[in-house]
Amino acid sequence: MAFQKIEPEKLATTVVRQIEDLILQGILRPGERLPSERELSERLGVSRPSLRDAVADLQERGLITSRAGSGIYVAEVLGSAFSPALVELFKSHPRAVDDYIAFRRDLEALAAERAARLASDTDLAVVGAIFEKMEAAHHKRKPDDEAKLDAQFHLAIIEASHNVIMLHMMRSMFELLKDGVFYNRQVMFRQRTTRETLLGQHGAINTALQNRDPAGARLAVEQHLDYVRSCLIDQRRADDNEAVARLRLEHERERIS
Repeated sequence: MAFQKIEPEKLATTVVRQIEDLILQGILRPGERLPSERELSERLGVSRPSLRDAVADLQERGLITSRAGSGIYVAEVLGSAFSPALVELFKSHPRAVDDYIAFRRDLEALAAERAARLASDTDLAVVGAIFEKMEAAHHKRKPDDEAKLDAQFHLAIIEASHNVIMLHMMRSMFELLKDGVFYNRQVMFRQRTTRETLLGQHGAINTALQNRDPAGARLAVEQHLDYVRSCLIDQRRADDNEAVARLRLEHERERIS
């Protein structure tokens, strides 16, 4: 017969599985500090030796890391989605920006559609709360705050879609965006008319999600990212035109002198 004797599971294995799940679900984030050994063992209801065994296992597999005199942290694994050489290549080619927007458009539209169907009321409350913060930052005329909340808003939708592969992939993409690899998000929020339009678009996405309208949520995301793409194209043209204008000015000054 194919039956095998059931072996009792070690406490350390149970701890490993719980921490793995928290990382997988995106609850424990890269770079986040774990509680102290004493506090964590109390929360989990296990002995310190069992906890140490679990920590050693997770460290060996690269999921958590220990910093001398500081504590234990979730490993910074997001950046590993792309090699440093590829990130540098992204920075130097405008086409990468277009492809990045197209990629986000497809995946985030799907995520919004899924979130409208699958998200819990709590998931949607998180999305709504972040949008309210965006409105507050907008009225206070804080474009940098709006730009940060913009990323949080989109990531909250992806979290609400409950697809862990999509979640970690898009978190990696947003890390590159935060570092200015694809474009400077803050620039878009510094123009008043653009800020007004962006807020309205995020409002439309939020409304569709709160109404649990999958088709409406998908369309709202697609329209939003189409607009982002057009703004970036316009900015690229403006930068090119400015470069030409500066050359003309320099040439005229040389002719006069």
